[in-house]
This record gives sequence, C-alpha cells and structure tokens, in this order.
Amino acid sequence: MNIALIAHDSKKELMVQFCIAYCGVLSRHNLCATGTTGKLVAEATGLNIQRYLSGSQGGDQQIAARISCNEIDVLFFFRDPLSAKAHEPNEMTLLRLSDVHNIPVATNIATGEALIHALERGDLDWRDIVRT
Repeated sequence: MNIALIAHDSKKELMVQFCIAYCGVLSRHNLCATGTTGKLVAEATGLNIQRYLSGSQGGDQQIAARISCNEIDVLFFFRDPLSAKAHEPNEMTLLRLSDVHNIPVATNIATGEALIHALERGDLDWRDIVRT
C-alpha cells in the first residue's frame, strides 16, 4: 500500500516516535511524506521515504494530487488542532480529497494506532481490489 505521512511542527516528534514503534509494519509499504517530516522519520527509522516539499511550500498539495490520482491508500496526518496555520485551507482540501477518494486518515495518535493495526491485520486490503 502507498502511505503518506504529514505532521505539523508540534507533532513531528510524535510522528517520529510512532514510526519507530511501527517500523516493522511501515517497512512493508511504500511511504511518502512532506519534506521535513520525511527527513526526520527516515533519519530515525532508516525507512525508505519519497520526500516532497515541506507542507508550507506545497508538499501537502503534492500529496493531495497523488490522492486525486488514486495513488495514496492511507494518510497519517498528525495535526495540531490548537494552532492556526497559514496554509490551513490547503489542509482542508487534503482532508476533503481523502473523503472523496475514500482514503483512511489518521489525524492523531489514537486514530493512527487504529489504522496501523488495521494495516498489520490486512483489514485495508480492500483498497487493492476496489478503487474509486
């Protein structure tokens, strides 16, 4: 499966720790990420990650484009709900596209763990069979 990783600045360390904890599961999939998040996760885990631009420079839009083309199966987007972001409209577009294309999205550690365990069990294999 193709998995995208995005994390707001205040959630990057959480994303790194999450990826360290679930490196075994993630290593069996194709990973991409926004620039800084991808760099930090790759350095901490050794995972092979296709990196896009930083989110503020359009990396989230690059991932949104891949979602639009049915090239992303799962999105881990650890968001900081308490801080307003200058590029927040882009993030809403990303989440809207995920809904349109039936992409499972984790926006926090609780939903992240639920999704990663579903990946581990193979519960998301329907995405390989049925594409919208």
